[in-house]
Amino acid sequence: MAGKIKQLRMGLNGDEAVAYAVKQSDVDVVAAYPITPQTIIVEKFSEYVADGEVNTEFVCTESEHSAITACIAASATGARTFTASASAGLALMHEMLFVASGCRVPIVMAIANRALSAPLNIHGDHSDSMAQRDSGWIQIFVENSQEAYDSVIQAFRIAENTNVLLPVIVGLDGFTLSHTLENVDTLPDESVKQFVGRRQFTTVTTHEGKTVPFKLDPANPMTIGPIALPNYYFEFKRQQEEAMKNALEVIQKVHDEYAKLSSRSYGNGLIEEYFLEDAEVAVVCLGSTAGTLKTVVDGLRQEGIKVGLLRLRVFRPFPAEAIRNALKNAKMVVVMDKCMSFGGNGGAVFHEVRSAMYDVNSRPLIVNYIYGLGGRDTPPKEFRKILEDMHRMLHAGRVDKLVHYIGLRE
Repeated sequence: MAGKIKQLRMGLNGDEAVAYAVKQSDVDVVAAYPITPQTIIVEKFSEYVADGEVNTEFVCTESEHSAITACIAASATGARTFTASASAGLALMHEMLFVASGCRVPIVMAIANRALSAPLNIHGDHSDSMAQRDSGWIQIFVENSQEAYDSVIQAFRIAENTNVLLPVIVGLDGFTLSHTLENVDTLPDESVKQFVGRRQFTTVTTHEGKTVPFKLDPANPMTIGPIALPNYYFEFKRQQEEAMKNALEVIQKVHDEYAKLSSRSYGNGLIEEYFLEDAEVAVVCLGSTAGTLKTVVDGLRQEGIKVGLLRLRVFRPFPAEAIRNALKNAKMVVVMDKCMSFGGNGGAVFHEVRSAMYDVNSRPLIVNYIYGLGGRDTPPKEFRKILEDMHRMLHAGRVDKLVHYIGLRE
């Protein structure tokens, strides 16, 4: 039992949790191509289809590029649509990711985050999603399998909100979450179906002067994703940016509504704060790393060291104001990146956090630690060493080096 509604506790790995959430979300079309460590998601969902447990059209395509193209076409006709991928599969979708967001089709995609080649590596880091951070997709990163389940359900509501109409990525760390069995509390099918609801449509005026739902319909012809030369293209892109801004509020509202239903919440939906109120040193991270860091913070707190954690649940749209408020009392900030921005003087999360803090009156010292590439394990003792070093650096009042690497042979 969890919350006001009787919930079923299931033993699920992260991929299975995603598939179960999709099963309950009344999805019309799933188009996908298998790739490790995502394959379990679409394999499991195909079983639901084969067993008649869902009324979903499952399209097994010949590539990830084809999978996302099929999703775009289905979503443009009004279908609720889902896919999943990882690593090279997401990279192969690159062209069509921009098409999806530009056409304003609210696809939901789960990414079992994995390293990119070369050399070939099938284990988890964030380089695949970070490579797509400017493609116009909302990006949510989860800490555990329970949050993966909850976030996929929320993602359909967020994407399909008529003030947003943008596709959503839900990222879960490859193997660390995708293949690890955890307890997941699941809502009844009917409760999820009611929460997600029917897909809503904004209305547009056609060339015939009709006011109709924004979807492809032979009875009301329109063009989605037309050619837009210099006299119109800029305006389309500006509208996508406004939709991203709208998403900040929508994500929080959907999160809060889901929290009332399930009795589960994740900070304010955008960020999660842990012992930040009086923290002198704050660490910022994404994904499953937060669970390990919370344990490290607990240990240091017991020793009287004032450290805290900020987990970014949402990376796009970037919650800059929420981050500034969360870190306002910190004197030193450590940003953890599980990917590299080659030649960029630090990782992607570091760049954005540092930029967000630039205009703060009492700006903290900010350093970057890159870790865990290719799924390399970073044990608690290494995170502890980082925080201890930062505490010493804080009292020295200066940063000797901006970008550090942890757990690396050099």
